[in-house]
Amino acid sequence: MELVHLLDTLDPDAPLAQRHLWLIELLRWVRGDTHDVQTSVARVRLLLDAAQARPEWLARWRKWWNRFTDTVDLTPLLADFGFAPRTAFLSEFGHRLRRKMLPGTPETTDLSELFGLLLPDRFDVRWIQALDTDTLKRLRALLLSAPEQETAAHHWQDALLDALTFSISQVSATGFASEIRTRMSPEALAERHFHALPAHFEHLRRAVLTQGARSEAAHAAADMLSAQLEACREAAQTVYSHLEAHGVSVGIVFRLRQLSERILRIRQLLDCMLAEQTERATAALVADLVQVGQDNRSIRALIASSSHLTAAKVAERSAESGEHYITRDAAEYRQMLGKAAGGGALIGLTTWVKFLLVGLGLSAFWDGFAAGTNYAFFFVLVQLLHLTVATKQPAVTAPAMVAKLREIRQPGAVRRFVDEVAHLLRSQIASILGNVGLVVPVVMLISAGLSVSTGAPMIGTEKAHHVLHDLNLFGPTVLFAAFTGVLLFASSIIAGWVENWFVFHQLDSAMRHNPRYTRWLGRDRADRWATFMRANISGLAANISLGLMLGLVPAFAEFFGLGLQVRHVTLSAGQVTAAAMALGADVWREPAFWWAVAGVVAVGPINLAVSFYLAFRLALRAQAINAAHRGRIYAAIRHRLRHAPLSFLLPPRAETEPPPDASDDAVGNDAATPSQGRARG
Repeated sequence: MELVHLLDTLDPDAPLAQRHLWLIELLRWVRGDTHDVQTSVARVRLLLDAAQARPEWLARWRKWWNRFTDTVDLTPLLADFGFAPRTAFLSEFGHRLRRKMLPGTPETTDLSELFGLLLPDRFDVRWIQALDTDTLKRLRALLLSAPEQETAAHHWQDALLDALTFSISQVSATGFASEIRTRMSPEALAERHFHALPAHFEHLRRAVLTQGARSEAAHAAADMLSAQLEACREAAQTVYSHLEAHGVSVGIVFRLRQLSERILRIRQLLDCMLAEQTERATAALVADLVQVGQDNRSIRALIASSSHLTAAKVAERSAESGEHYITRDAAEYRQMLGKAAGGGALIGLTTWVKFLLVGLGLSAFWDGFAAGTNYAFFFVLVQLLHLTVATKQPAVTAPAMVAKLREIRQPGAVRRFVDEVAHLLRSQIASILGNVGLVVPVVMLISAGLSVSTGAPMIGTEKAHHVLHDLNLFGPTVLFAAFTGVLLFASSIIAGWVENWFVFHQLDSAMRHNPRYTRWLGRDRADRWATFMRANISGLAANISLGLMLGLVPAFAEFFGLGLQVRHVTLSAGQVTAAAMALGADVWREPAFWWAVAGVVAVGPINLAVSFYLAFRLALRAQAINAAHRGRIYAAIRHRLRHAPLSFLLPPRAETEPPPDASDDAVGNDAATPSQGRARG
């Protein structure tokens, strides 16, 4: 009965919006509520049977269809649907955001705008693809063609040629864009593939118009155009090599992705015009357009697809930094202890300055800014003195480890990775021991010195009790420690992005050779500064951003009433020590002190675990490690924990050979090839 009602309400003379709403309702009926593909296909056949049985309705439909094709522009749907208006990342981001926030209207003559209302469900892809050839032929002959078949064929052919013209021009424009053209390989530029593309299409257009779409000349011209499009695509792919070497731009990656997708669209349009079964090719195109419409509603998909290469580059640059924080033998382990001890000493000074700033009684924002500046200054000083702070390491060491998995199918790859996990954990233990082992005595010395010189310790009694209360294990300490781990990971992402930006814009070369800089600094000094910035830009960005986030994020959270605080293991250890010195020897008998110590003990592993986990997941995605290989990795780590747990805690001795490790054999294909790390450990 619903179909009969729909057929009876068809009005070719209705206003534009009402005509389109009728078509929306008809397709909603075809789609149905069951999401059963065969049911939808059966409804299409039922519609065709009903139309064939009602000649008077068929006459009204053809009048409706003629008005629809005369009013609605088909070309934007075929050529531009699913592509950014100005082939720019930010433009497409804004376009998708507007589509999410603002409703569409059926009162439009642009079929690309109407299309999302006609076929809004991902299920539409399935039932359109399930239509058999006979049904598609009946649909075309009965409903989608005017009585004058010649006119209908010309209308469709003209729309396809117009869509091809627009698409070819967009591909050519992208290939000629300076940001793409200047990054192609010299060989690709010399071939001038994009220059010849319009001429190849013009040859096809003339062949179609003069000899017909099914002619031998048209097919030969289409083959030549397809070959030229493939050459253009391969030329554009050479840009990725330049990006890998000189830094990644999300905008350029987005334009390259758009170019590849336009070339695919052109091939689909050619199939619709030249294929023997044009109905099947057209149905495939419509289904693909529905899929594109669904995908292009997702802002997350846009960011993920366009920033994947950038994420890989960020992970790669973090991996380069992370190698410096992994110790692989006893000598490197002792060296890490020394660096961490030096870092702990400086963090002791940071703790003192922090309490001095708190005493100034600044407003929330300026107190946070002052604290962040204090942290950033001492973190940078730790970097410049080649010392280390433990919790900064996991966010860069995780990508360094995952980089070992690039050749995961090679013999021993998983075993080498498990070695890196063991090396990392030992390095983290050394860092925490070194940091905490020296921050405590340094804060004690400063507090004792202040007591002797000024008669008062670093902080007062009331503040000391407040510190112990805040760091209590059963308070929100664990949550705040996890939140701090997120900030540690965020600082590594900022560092990777800043370094990628620095390299992409060739700022080290500009500092070294720009006449204005060389006149101001002198050539030798400009060269030294350029070398220094290239080597340290990532660390500076990480340390400054981390310091400012540790200070400012709690201030902003307080403004919104969130009450978030940071809990950094080395800073927390220094604060508990200052509180203990202020309260004197009696503090040893206070349960609050011991619960605060337990809180500090918990903060370290949580800081490390959260930041490492987030960086590890990013690196796995950047290296495209699939679920099966991840399962092998996790199984190998569990195997090592069961059979050699001390390898995760104690530094290896070069003179001893470890017991046989069957981790690779336990998880799959890797042979028993000993890794370099295991030979040392």
